Amino acid sequence: MSARFDVVAVGDLNADLVLSGDVTPVFGQVEKLIDDATLTLGGSTAIFACGAARLGLRVAMVSLVGTDPFGDFLLDTLAARGVNTQGVRRTHQHKTGLTTILSQGVDRAMLTYPGTLSTFCRHDIDSTLVTQARHLHLGCFYLLDALRPDLPDFFSWSRSQGLTVSLDTNYDPTGLWDGGIDATLAQVDLFLPNETELTAITRHSSWQSGLANLSKRVPTVALKRGSAGASATRNGQTTHAAPPPVQVVDTTGAGDSFDAGFVYAHLAGWPLPQMLQFAVACGSASTRAAGGTHAQPTLADAQTLLTQHPRYPS
Repeated sequence: MSARFDVVAVGDLNADLVLSGDVTPVFGQVEKLIDDATLTLGGSTAIFACGAARLGLRVAMVSLVGTDPFGDFLLDTLAARGVNTQGVRRTHQHKTGLTTILSQGVDRAMLTYPGTLSTFCRHDIDSTLVTQARHLHLGCFYLLDALRPDLPDFFSWSRSQGLTVSLDTNYDPTGLWDGGIDATLAQVDLFLPNETELTAITRHSSWQSGLANLSKRVPTVALKRGSAGASATRNGQTTHAAPPPVQVVDTTGAGDSFDAGFVYAHLAGWPLPQMLQFAVACGSASTRAAGGTHAQPTLADAQTLLTQHPRYPS
């Protein structure tokens, strides 16, 4: 029987308030004017889900939000973007999380109120829904305090049901870079870190040695390197891809759109160099507007970007 969903996205779902312009705050009751403010869907996993759906995949979201206006907004936004929300539970006990993003184009700072993110746990996950998918993606590993201890077993169970599993840890606010990551990585098929995350997790000073280390532990690793593009390794093969030129407005969610492109290519069975080049195109395209989802490409958009600005991986 064919799967009902291509991807089930499990993890963080919160609102993002993106402030852009001269956003460095000045205390002492100083009021500053900025260029723009955008309220949009946020959360690494949710942005990934929207990106995957935009590419044409059948996506279900599994998360937890409050019974508040932010929760209403997020569910409506996911549904409008073609993401199935039956796996998103609601609670009266906690408020929906919110991240305020101070964006300066190529760089940003973030202030996050976790809300329901910190209480989302294994009990909130509909196992039947998971078994109806081909692939499971989880983001924001280090902020999922209640779920994180159960992830090795949950990933192992998911793989036993025939799913492949991808992980994007995102940043660790504690600076410890542990939380059971080794046991979790042992149950992951695709690991999708950026340079900061990779070097911190592996305790290696360079991304090259860190990537080599991870390649012995995870079947496929795709490393996001910002303006330098990306590198990936699988089965002893390493490849690199440079980004196509785009006018960068906001880098929020670029890594999550990269993840969506990489998972799309993984499910399509493409060769590793093609997977990486496509993922870089998806991540680059998403930076053309404020917020993580407004400029995410369709399949045709990404392919056109590659055709217009070919960057062949080595």
